[in-house]
Amino acid sequence: MPSYIEKAEQITLPVAVLRDTVAFPSIPINFEITDDASSAALKKASIGNALLFLVTACESLSASANPREDQLYRVGTVAKIKQMLRTPEGNTRVIAEGFTRAVVTEFHKTGDLLEADLICKSVYLPDNGGVRGTACVRELLDALESNLHFLPSASADLVTSAKQLEDPALLADFIAGNLLVKTPDKQTVLECFDPFARTEVLLLMLQQESAILAEEASIRRKVNARMNRNQQEYYLREQMKVIQEELGEGSDVEEFRHRILEAALPQEVEEKLLKEVDRLSKAPFGSAEATVIANYLDTCLDIPWKKTTKDRVNFTNVQKVLDNDHNGLEKVKERIVEYIAVKQLNPELRNQILCLVGPPGVGKTSIAASIAKAMNRKYVRISLGGVRDEADIRGHRKTYIGAMPGRIISALTQAGVKNPMILLDEIDKMSRDGHGDPTSAMLEVLDGEQNKAFRDHFVELPFDLSHCMFIATANSLENIPRPLLDRMEIIQLSIYTKREKLEIAKDHLIPKQLRRHGLSRRTLRITEAALTEIIDYYTREAGVRNLERAIASLCRKAGKKLLAEDCGRVVIDAADVESYLGVRKLLPETVDIDDQIGCVNGLAYTELGGSLLKVEVAVLEGSGKIETTGSLGDVMKESAQIAVSYVRSIAARYGIPTDFYKTKDIHIHFPEGATPKDGPSAGVTMVTALVSALTDTPVRSHVAMTGEVSLRGNVLPIGGLKEKTMAAYTAGATTVLIPEANLRDLEEIDPLAKENLTFIPCKRAEEVLNHALVPQPTATAESEKAVAASVYLPNSASQTTRIHFHSQG
Repeated sequence: MPSYIEKAEQITLPVAVLRDTVAFPSIPINFEITDDASSAALKKASIGNALLFLVTACESLSASANPREDQLYRVGTVAKIKQMLRTPEGNTRVIAEGFTRAVVTEFHKTGDLLEADLICKSVYLPDNGGVRGTACVRELLDALESNLHFLPSASADLVTSAKQLEDPALLADFIAGNLLVKTPDKQTVLECFDPFARTEVLLLMLQQESAILAEEASIRRKVNARMNRNQQEYYLREQMKVIQEELGEGSDVEEFRHRILEAALPQEVEEKLLKEVDRLSKAPFGSAEATVIANYLDTCLDIPWKKTTKDRVNFTNVQKVLDNDHNGLEKVKERIVEYIAVKQLNPELRNQILCLVGPPGVGKTSIAASIAKAMNRKYVRISLGGVRDEADIRGHRKTYIGAMPGRIISALTQAGVKNPMILLDEIDKMSRDGHGDPTSAMLEVLDGEQNKAFRDHFVELPFDLSHCMFIATANSLENIPRPLLDRMEIIQLSIYTKREKLEIAKDHLIPKQLRRHGLSRRTLRITEAALTEIIDYYTREAGVRNLERAIASLCRKAGKKLLAEDCGRVVIDAADVESYLGVRKLLPETVDIDDQIGCVNGLAYTELGGSLLKVEVAVLEGSGKIETTGSLGDVMKESAQIAVSYVRSIAARYGIPTDFYKTKDIHIHFPEGATPKDGPSAGVTMVTALVSALTDTPVRSHVAMTGEVSLRGNVLPIGGLKEKTMAAYTAGATTVLIPEANLRDLEEIDPLAKENLTFIPCKRAEEVLNHALVPQPTATAESEKAVAASVYLPNSASQTTRIHFHSQG
């Protein structure tokens, strides 16, 4: 049997719709009428008995929308209007008090007016529910206080008012109307007609709400504690800033943070630097750690992580710039123009790594600067001469005192962009010691597959070097490790010929020195004959550095003469050079006028270019000793031994005593003994000199020769033919004997040498002897045999001409 009394009554009332709130019996409610249907209901109720049916919309509705029947709950509260007020917005605010719960049986719509047929249910608990009712009241009050513990903003009057209520049904409605937040929860309590069931439902909701409030309070405490700690740190930092400002010691933390965020750095870089800024903010001001971190941040922010320049990829314009800046150096210019042409076809082409190898002064460094100018790239030079520490390339760890980034990162910072043209000057001059091998560090820098994430020890962040164009220079490949050579494309630069030096002097050196000394072509003229005089007798070099110094000296002396003698112009001809530069500093290399016995014109290649290398042989009575003099290297000494052995093998053929190696002492001498000499290319020269001295046969004075000889008498190919042939022409030779295997190199020799020299290719040493030795009337029968030889005249108009010679006794 139910422990409560229920009375039911049917009634029809106008319907007012509530939004986001629920009306409970015996509890006043304050709401606002905004829609037309509720306004019509309010109007009808005010005319009659002032009763309204207040029902809540089960869906979210706009303030002015008229709800449909299916958008309303079926249980609501019958209330009586207590007061109506007109708001400034034109709406009506109503204060009403609920009387009883009611269930809708049917809605009626007349125009805007919505009415409902209701069954009103009034529930009463005799003696307030007795013991059970008292227990419910206590439980509800405890749950109320437990929830209000987490709601310090709630009014204290709420508990006071609740404690005055002894009816559990009324107390449940009071708590639900004032404490529950969610409208569906309030509606659930309203739809419970059984007071004890209503109490249980409400207690469960309050328990769940209490657990939620407890968790929220725990989170709030943690947040507040953290906020208090952050606020304390902020307050202390602000105090520190003020103190530092008063002392003139401002902090750079915020400036660094602002620079990092404004720089749009790569994500990994930005995260690392922001972490360092946080460390800086916690480091004591003026401490060693703060100084190290600040220096590190400054260095990293100066690195061009993303800034680039746009390449000029029109290869015709690049060709013009290179031709205007340099005479000669055709191989280098051709290679760069090829790269630009391919870059124009494929913009994604990776940058090339070139190594220019040649003697000093031939323009390796200056051509690199011109390449950067032609490609519209920033140019930066790294001098590697004398570098012996790996840290010079990769940098030092920032924890060391005085640490700094390596030369690669420093060069990028200097260039200000991430895709400069970097010149690695004198890469062959690097050495190694106990601190490491810098050439090993260069392996990563010059490897296109590895340098995408180059890490400097100081920066400790990856940097993409694949956008950079590297050009290395070297005087020799001997000191460059093989793995490093494999990463570079080698381009050999030969020495300048006399004709090229004349063009460079006229087109570049003279205008440059005239500008530097405040002169012009009107006030100073240096004739071509004067330049030739300087090149031949005052400078002997592979490049043009000494030539430029000599021109600078002429400019200085001419400037002094212009002021001292008040003349309007100075002209310097060949005859005037001696009065400006002094007597000739170099004696010309010339061949002998007369044919000599035991003296042969050899040809050599040095760092200064080609030169005439005479070989003298003296045969003396003795016990078979062989002596070599003239600062010879091991290879040349071995070549002398080979020449002697070969001459012994052909002694009988040329009428040489077969026991000469026992009865004669042989002295082989190379003049200019102070100059070191080495290499195998004087082999045929020594063979010719030995045969000439042993047979007392003169050697043609106008013939020069070069070539390595084997023990079997084969003439092997040599290098430096271009320079050697130019030396032969300068010395006055008319015929040059070369190895047959070097015929392919005749296309590269100077046009001036082609026009004035006759080249005879020789495959065997006997051919060299027949062309070099002067035939004697008393020659043996063997030497009278005809030996055909082919003479090449590369200057012929058509194919290479063959002229056959026939030797007669």
